[in-house]
Amino acid sequence: MKVAYLDAFSGLSGDMTVGALLDCGLDVAALERELAKLDVRGYRVRRETRERSGIRATKFVVEIDDDHSPRRHSHGHSHGERFHRSFRDIRELIRQSALAPRVCELALQVFVRLAEAEGKVHGVEPDEVAFHEVGAIDSIVDIVGAAWGIAALGIEDLVVSPLPLGSGMVRSAHGPLPVPGPATAELLRGFPVRIGDGEGELVTPTGAAIVAALARPGPMPEIVRIERVGYGAGERELADRPNLLRVLVGERATAIGVDSLLVLETNLDDFNPELYGHVMDRLFAEGARDVFLTPIHMKKNRPGMLLSVLADYERRERLVATLFSETSTLGVRVSPVERLRIERETREVETRFGRVRVKLGRDPGGHVNVSPEYEDCRRIAVASGAPLKIVYQEAAAAALSALRSAGPVVRRPRAGGRAKARRLPR
Repeated sequence: MKVAYLDAFSGLSGDMTVGALLDCGLDVAALERELAKLDVRGYRVRRETRERSGIRATKFVVEIDDDHSPRRHSHGHSHGERFHRSFRDIRELIRQSALAPRVCELALQVFVRLAEAEGKVHGVEPDEVAFHEVGAIDSIVDIVGAAWGIAALGIEDLVVSPLPLGSGMVRSAHGPLPVPGPATAELLRGFPVRIGDGEGELVTPTGAAIVAALARPGPMPEIVRIERVGYGAGERELADRPNLLRVLVGERATAIGVDSLLVLETNLDDFNPELYGHVMDRLFAEGARDVFLTPIHMKKNRPGMLLSVLADYERRERLVATLFSETSTLGVRVSPVERLRIERETREVETRFGRVRVKLGRDPGGHVNVSPEYEDCRRIAVASGAPLKIVYQEAAAAALSALRSAGPVVRRPRAGGRAKARRLPR
């Protein structure tokens, strides 16, 4: 698995992210060809070489035509003040483009996170959010450029270091704002940060959206060998550190992936057990990764249930709200967890009863675990009259036979799986 580590000792922005990815050996002309697939005009891009504390780095520059009145951003990035787009406009712009499928998917994940954060800050629906800054031409280019770089390098897992957020105030289209800006703070919920570390704004909304959607927080992952190292330069000279973002790319040392998740828990001893099924359905509908019940013995010798929910960071508020509205709980415990997982995929195999989806998991030793989808097997068993266990056994045997002979097997994306740089988005 290809993994990349964003060493953000000076924070990050959209242009610093693209610069670091380009510095890993990517061709800016190839990026220009991909950007040309968007129906966006009035800009030019180029790469420059900058030096920070004796380190050579790549500066990604987006030049906006004069009639868009560019404004210099405090972290070294310009945004068109007059060029505003709603999230609905940007979503359609990307969807209707000829961007490569993974680039399109990753870019949309970033803008979804931005729209949700800006909508919460300003009290509007995500579709109606007007991106005064992040919706300008250069930020669209930065986000699509970052998505392209992640896809071009084949990065499947993106990890980011703790983020220094800086200090002071920053100007915006809404007036002066404290550092970190409201949208940046909202986007980085769940990420380790250092408020007050550094002067000025060190993490921009665009940079925060990229890591919120496509990266996970964590230490430097174990890598067999570092294959590429890139440095992206910011515009400003910082007094206490080089204004750089470093990215290290390599192969993960094992076939084990890591997800940063949350566990939401509550103890229930006064809840109607007939309603648990409905509660679980509602939690899954709101994006829970898993929901399970554990019998427990509570105070006053009451039997009860521990209701546990495994969730992504961005689903926290919705799931907590569901627990409060659908159960009798008065409090929910929230704990960060890391989930270790082996490589997995879902395939379809042909059996004499019909086509069945099969989940395959490869452990670090190279062994394959085969698990036919229960609902597929059950549906076929009911339709054909065959015993369920026979359908199950034949699906597993067909999958193993196809793996041994490299026969025709239809590969399908994992249902509900998050596209990673995440899900990478997030």
